[in-house]
Amino acid sequence: MHLSFLIPLCTALATGYVSKKCDGEIAYLISLFTVISLILSLILAPWQFQLLLLILVLVGTERFLQRQ
Repeated sequence: MHLSFLIPLCTALATGYVSKKCDGEIAYLISLFTVISLILSLILAPWQFQLLLLILVLVGTERFLQRQ
């Protein structure tokens, strides 16, 4: 399993942390870079990780909808 998807994921986590500390328009640019990095890491992730994430989202959504 290739771990190359961890590079944009770590970049996204770091830029997300930095965007919380910044004010103004630079925070919007950093947030955009964070979203792009997260999407790229999901594209590069192995299918096992994507399947696990899909199952977690489906179960979490089902529980959230049952509460309302």
